[in-house]
Amino acid sequence: MKKLTSLFPLLFLVPLLASCADEKQVYIVYFGEHKGDKALHEIEEHHHSYLQSVKESEEDARASLLYSYKHSINGFAAELTPDQASKLEKLAEVVSIFKSHPRKYEAHTTRSWEFVGLEEEETDSDVPRRKNDADDRFRVGRNFLKKAKHGDGIIVGVLDSGVWPESKSFNDKGMGPVPKSWKGICQTGVAFNSSHCNRKIIGARYYVKGYERYYGAFNVTANKDFLSPRDPDGHGSHTASTAVGRRVYGASALGGFAMGSASGGAPLARLAIYKACWAKPNVEKVEGNLCLEEDMLAAIDDAIADGVHVISISIGTSEPYPFLQDGIAMGALHAVKRNIVVAASAGNSGPKPGTLSNMAPWIITVGASTLDRVFIGGLVLGNGYTIKTNSITAFKMDKFAPLVYAANVVVSGIALNDSSQCLPNSLKPELVTGKVVLCLRGAGTRIGKGIEVKRAGGAGMILGNVAANGNEIPTDSHFVPTAGVTPTVVDKILEYIKTDKNPMAFIKPGKTVYKYQAAPSMTGFSSRGPNVVDPNILKPDITAPGLNILAAWSGADSPSKMSVDQRVADYNIYSGTSMSCPHVAGAIALLKAIHPKWSSAAIRSALMTTAWMTNDKKKPIQDTTGLPANPFALGSGHFRPTKAADPGLVYDASYRAYLLYGCSVNITNIDPTFKCPSKIPPGYNHNYPSIAVPNLNKTVTVKRTVTNVGNGNSTSTYLFSAKPPSGVSVKAIPNVLFFNRIGQKQRFKIVIKPQKNQVMNATEKGQYQFGWFSWTDKVHVVRSPIAVSLA
Repeated sequence: MKKLTSLFPLLFLVPLLASCADEKQVYIVYFGEHKGDKALHEIEEHHHSYLQSVKESEEDARASLLYSYKHSINGFAAELTPDQASKLEKLAEVVSIFKSHPRKYEAHTTRSWEFVGLEEEETDSDVPRRKNDADDRFRVGRNFLKKAKHGDGIIVGVLDSGVWPESKSFNDKGMGPVPKSWKGICQTGVAFNSSHCNRKIIGARYYVKGYERYYGAFNVTANKDFLSPRDPDGHGSHTASTAVGRRVYGASALGGFAMGSASGGAPLARLAIYKACWAKPNVEKVEGNLCLEEDMLAAIDDAIADGVHVISISIGTSEPYPFLQDGIAMGALHAVKRNIVVAASAGNSGPKPGTLSNMAPWIITVGASTLDRVFIGGLVLGNGYTIKTNSITAFKMDKFAPLVYAANVVVSGIALNDSSQCLPNSLKPELVTGKVVLCLRGAGTRIGKGIEVKRAGGAGMILGNVAANGNEIPTDSHFVPTAGVTPTVVDKILEYIKTDKNPMAFIKPGKTVYKYQAAPSMTGFSSRGPNVVDPNILKPDITAPGLNILAAWSGADSPSKMSVDQRVADYNIYSGTSMSCPHVAGAIALLKAIHPKWSSAAIRSALMTTAWMTNDKKKPIQDTTGLPANPFALGSGHFRPTKAADPGLVYDASYRAYLLYGCSVNITNIDPTFKCPSKIPPGYNHNYPSIAVPNLNKTVTVKRTVTNVGNGNSTSTYLFSAKPPSGVSVKAIPNVLFFNRIGQKQRFKIVIKPQKNQVMNATEKGQYQFGWFSWTDKVHVVRSPIAVSLA
């Protein structure tokens, strides 16, 4: 295939069951921006004409078409053979063509919004009230919510697994009429009719054509899903309620954990559901859902046409794709052209470097950090050793029980490296019944290990982290009393089992505890930079709460997402960057309500330059190593919505600025009205609120422009300061910026220079170093991170 030169290739995808080399595959064919003002049916006929040119008949052409993208995205998805795709690629107007990528979303709230300073007058009775400056912060938060009208008038589109409309989080009591700007529909289907939409859920659609081409005709029994916008899984309801759910008093999970008032960030914003993720047939839901690229593109195309203001996408991949082959990136650029803000999850493949999803500069990429709320239980060994542990298990032990190590109680035939994992059918019941089992993490699911202990008759489980997991203890709704422990504690338990003739253990039930440890800190699972698609753009952008988040759940799924679990939960505790992304989407809705004319880039800038770099103990936010987290983990810091409403200065960028940036990464011919200049500026000169310079071996001058958006303060003077990355110097030209009106722009240069006589050893060469610079007046601090690697 010839080199792709467009930012928007369109895909066609091969059902993986194909065995023949010429088996049809699904591709997306992309034509760039729409030309002229054609009716929708004319656009679709235009797409058909291209298909007919490579198909044997008109019937074959129409049967092969999955989607005609005709609102904002101009292209189509269809089943083609590789030969047909090659012929289409050579035709006039075709900008690009590529295969669809199946994506699995990786499990990529009462306390979280209060934690960032957004809370109503009512407080949770069991939450300790803060005093002094913290009280002032909450007063500011309440005023911010009032000014934003709690998001009223803003429409947030959530691209996910659907919605459970009966949840109290989606009631429309007291809400006004649906905004007149809304153009969407309430699509009906299995167990979902027009009555399930209301003044809160103002629209709902589902997209299944790509999924059915991948797996075959939809089967409710095999798929364990609804052919409708209804959520079978919980993930979609959780993300939607985190962003814009109504305030619900007395919400909790599993019999009282995280008890309090659950609310989304923008509780009066309207919700539009776009279901493009589906349960895999004949597998446990805990293994994740499948989101087909052609289905997601159709959802984004409709969302733009429907009139949403914000799109929240908690979908990622374990393998990054170039922007030209990334359907979410393609669709998001079309959305940004219409001033729709797109937030997406960074992914759950951390802490390994270079594992990010959704790295395009026009997407707000969100990492995951912790809250100051934990669920503390306890583990007591027979020798008196006692330690606090994480637990949300509702099951309790009545007394001490014998303690065994899984590797010592397995059936014959289990591989040595699997013997400690408590994998399905690996434990011998006659050696496990009535005992507490130490299982190690690694292979298999955490929930599945508890199920295996229960199957074998165990009284409880100690779930031990291995070195790769670090000290971060996940919180799951296990089927037996469970204590999660760190690698250090695992070593002590193993030594106890080895040296004691009659080892015993008792697991204490968990309870909700606030301000137990410094927060926020970075989660281990949150994907890390650098940006492997374009290292000139520093990602992620920001972090938000993503660990142990309480939000609405599906009535069709259990808290553990396992079929053997018959429990039903209205609310559930879940973790992932999937949970942090809708936090930022909710904040965006509030900012949109206050500043309706701000661009997507201005909102991103406001969030990034006002973010926290310190925890609630006024210490640097820590990574899982215990050291300060760097920008490849937390981006610009932990989001602070109330500060973002008045950032002072913003780094703005237009749609054409993104097209110009595209020229630096060989993305051309997207828009017929735009041509790349003969001299293309480097990617690091895109007007971004952060700076990344890879392989620095000489002085680099980075250009930036800021716009004065000071809240009523038209005249201001900003002074420059910086903490350079190790081994380089950083200065600004000029180092003072003067403004005399709102909306005024000022340009400056950041000069980054390797220090003379810098001596690097082999391990330091090519390693990134981090710093920051800021512009400060007497009111605002506009802060930007810097990442530099020395060649």
